[in-house]
Amino acid sequence: MIITTIDTNITDTPDFVAGRDVVEVTFEDLDLDKRIQRVTVPDGGELGLRLRPGHPVLRAGDVLTADGDTVRVVRIAPTDVLVITPVDAHQMGFVAHSLGNRHLPAQFAAPGELAERAAMIVQYDHTVQAFLDDHGIDYQRTDLVPPVPFRHSEHTH
Repeated sequence: MIITTIDTNITDTPDFVAGRDVVEVTFEDLDLDKRIQRVTVPDGGELGLRLRPGHPVLRAGDVLTADGDTVRVVRIAPTDVLVITPVDAHQMGFVAHSLGNRHLPAQFAAPGELAERAAMIVQYDHTVQAFLDDHGIDYQRTDLVPPVPFRHSEHTH
């Protein structure tokens, strides 16, 4: 089966799945914006996605297929990340500048969202971890589903 559009999300319309079996089809973070791909379905078989250009990024709960008693929805696998929690604005600026020079995609969380302090979230990388250790910057390595998928910078020199 080829899916060309996503019309429903069970988060927005929870009644859509009432009385039906929900099968979660797991996507990695980096696959959420791929318009054309093939995915294996846990209950057997494969699905093909051929979404139109400009289609929104897939999000958890998007309905891929619904037939009879079964609904197949997007599940996002947690991503291995570093949650960096600098002690002050100066240290945050230093970290942001240093990692920005590496063109790493980053996300930010306000105090209390992921940690007691403001946090910078980057995908796990052993060289970033070594940098943080070398400079005594607080961080935690964890798995989480970021609110926005990470995208690689398409920067060239």
